[in-house]
Amino acid sequence: MLFSGWDSLLRTLIVGVLAYVALIMFLRVSGKRTLSKMNAFDLIVTVALGSTLATVLLAKEVALAEGVLAFALLIGLQFVVTWTSVRVRWVRRLATGEPRMLLYEGKFLPAALLTSRVNEDEVRAAIRSAGIDSLEKVRAVVLETDGSFSVVPWSKGGTGTSLDGVNGPQEYPESDERQS
Repeated sequence: MLFSGWDSLLRTLIVGVLAYVALIMFLRVSGKRTLSKMNAFDLIVTVALGSTLATVLLAKEVALAEGVLAFALLIGLQFVVTWTSVRVRWVRRLATGEPRMLLYEGKFLPAALLTSRVNEDEVRAAIRSAGIDSLEKVRAVVLETDGSFSVVPWSKGGTGTSLDGVNGPQEYPESDERQS
């Protein structure tokens, strides 16, 4: 069917504008964290918001008030989880995961690569993207909680404290080739 009547088009127009305005208002009130660089948890909430918006727009049996309540519920739950994750470590690990070291002092950590489902070529690509031409020039490569790679080069006088809290070679003793 190509056209079901002017009333359905008018409903889509009015509900679409109002739902969009409501979503934007909720996102602005909820703060920058809702729109920040995404980890898996944030991605799920974003997809759910998009799905809810589409349902409100196109499903005549879903009232605008129900859609606005769904927006508020999703954003409210995200706020509660992120607020709690800032204060409670196990909630943070559950919601966002933890960064994982994939390469340390120029050596790959095979067990970490395997559990992260990352191959050496992807790590090398991240190193090249950082403008580094040799593994030996890299202190560490970390898979961050948002799925991005951080490449930490060797530095003079550096303490390596940016690697604190990262699952590293101590987590994978069988893959630590530095001891041999």
